[in-house]
Amino acid sequence: MNTNKKIVIVALSTLAIGLLLGWLIFGGSSSESKMDDEHQHTTEIAGETVWTCSMHPQIRQSEPGDCPICGMDLIPLEDDQNEVLDPMAVSMSPTAMQLADIRTAAVGTMDPVKSVRLNGKVQEDERLVFSQSSHIPGRIEKLMVNFTGEFVRKGQAIAYIYSPDLVTAQEELFEAQKIKDTQPQLFNSAKEKLKNWKLSDSQVEQILKVGTPKEEFAVQADVSGYVTEKMVNLGDYIRKGEAIYEIADLSKVWVLFDVYESDMPWIKKGDKVNFTVASLPGETFEGKITFLDPVIDPKTRVAKARVEVPNKDNQLKPEMFASGTVEATLPKKSNNIVVPKTAVMWTGKRSVVYVKNTTSSGVSFMMRDVTLGPGLGDSFIVESGLEEGEEIAVNGTFSIDAAAQLSGKASMMNPEGGPAMTGHNHGGMDTPASSGQVKKKETKPVSISQKAKEALRPLYTEYLKFKDALTADEFDQAQKAASDLKTTLDKVNMSAFTGESHNAWMSYSSDLKNALQHVQHLKTIAELRTTFQQVSEGMIAMTKAFNPLDQTLYVQFCPMADNNKGANWLSTEEEIRNPYFGESMLTCGEVEENIK
Repeated sequence: MNTNKKIVIVALSTLAIGLLLGWLIFGGSSSESKMDDEHQHTTEIAGETVWTCSMHPQIRQSEPGDCPICGMDLIPLEDDQNEVLDPMAVSMSPTAMQLADIRTAAVGTMDPVKSVRLNGKVQEDERLVFSQSSHIPGRIEKLMVNFTGEFVRKGQAIAYIYSPDLVTAQEELFEAQKIKDTQPQLFNSAKEKLKNWKLSDSQVEQILKVGTPKEEFAVQADVSGYVTEKMVNLGDYIRKGEAIYEIADLSKVWVLFDVYESDMPWIKKGDKVNFTVASLPGETFEGKITFLDPVIDPKTRVAKARVEVPNKDNQLKPEMFASGTVEATLPKKSNNIVVPKTAVMWTGKRSVVYVKNTTSSGVSFMMRDVTLGPGLGDSFIVESGLEEGEEIAVNGTFSIDAAAQLSGKASMMNPEGGPAMTGHNHGGMDTPASSGQVKKKETKPVSISQKAKEALRPLYTEYLKFKDALTADEFDQAQKAASDLKTTLDKVNMSAFTGESHNAWMSYSSDLKNALQHVQHLKTIAELRTTFQQVSEGMIAMTKAFNPLDQTLYVQFCPMADNNKGANWLSTEEEIRNPYFGESMLTCGEVEENIK
């Protein structure tokens, strides 16, 4: 019995020791494993992949999918993308640069050479245009040249004239001939009188030989050339020295090119011009500018550049059109930096480029203002703002600027940077105003032309249709009206806005377009009412600035809209008809302001 008790005690002790050891070994491992699992899980959560859009970097999602703006596949966000040295720089991944077709090039210097195109016409050389006059007064008996364009040679008889005065002078010569032995001076004077009418010695001797007065005398061409104008007809009486033809020597011609004011700094006397003529395909002519008009034509605003050209075989005819080019140069400077036109973006008074910066964190682009000099065709001279060797974007600059705007960084239209106005929330992002509302801007009156007012009036027609459809709780009609408003907005003629009004219109139209950009994808009337709130804020601000209508508009307010934050809208009627609640609270609201 004692022996059995001892065996039982030993067995129980052994079992207890075994359980203790097992707990120490396996229980500790289990706890440690559990802790490791928790640590590992925590690590995975901390390192969770963030997905973004290569074209819209403001999109941030915790899982893959499509971009809610453009529909492209989302890509993993690289860790380095957040490590940008300058907070205003736009960081872009290699994939985003490839998709946006962004190309860069290093800035360099070069001689400022511009290919200037000139248009002009062939004209006669004014120094080779002659008036062929008659040296004999009388009646034209014969015309040997009867039409313009005929070629005459020097000394050729071109007309015959009957002259009573010349007949009388011949009779005087015959009488003087009879007494030439006693009065030789009188005979010589009679002969000189005939020579004053441009009769040659041989003609005078022929008259004396015949012994009878000659009634018709020939008018001989003084020069060779083409008859460009016939001034008399058969039977006309003319005076001595009166012109009967105009003759042009076309062995040398002028080509007069038009030089516009903007091109005058490039064109100078002595420049070589290569030109072509449409009627002579395949042939190229060249010459130098021998004269540049010192005065600009007040009507055409051009000056004439003259090129003198030998006219072999009479190829070039007056009034032919010519197109030429001049490889013009400006005085060379030490820092003539030249960039392609595709690299520059214009914003009225400002010109900007995007400078590339490559670091260990990746590639980023920084907007920089530049001062432009003269244009060189496909490129510009940069007077200031860039240094030689810097790398800039030469293609895809609008994609970079769009990414900057959406990221709230400095951009072409917003040099100070600020929150991106995308119209409504995408992918669970925080928006700068409640319900994605467009940020109200300080409004100041801006004068616009009658043409601009007429361009804006269709917007109010579509806006009021949008409001009335929401008032009637008609989803389909409201969506169509919003889409029509977006289409009408795109058709507004921007050229009607100039100066200060242009910048104001660009701002208001941008807000309205952002608010309406996704209206066709909205599924509920509540979403349409949120869009209507944004559109109303933009329309009210634009109305206060431009006041384009001839009737009174009422700014009405509902304090319960937008989750009791309140919202405004425009109406042509003083009676309240609430578009934010429709039939359920049709008369909720009040008139807040009149715009007359």
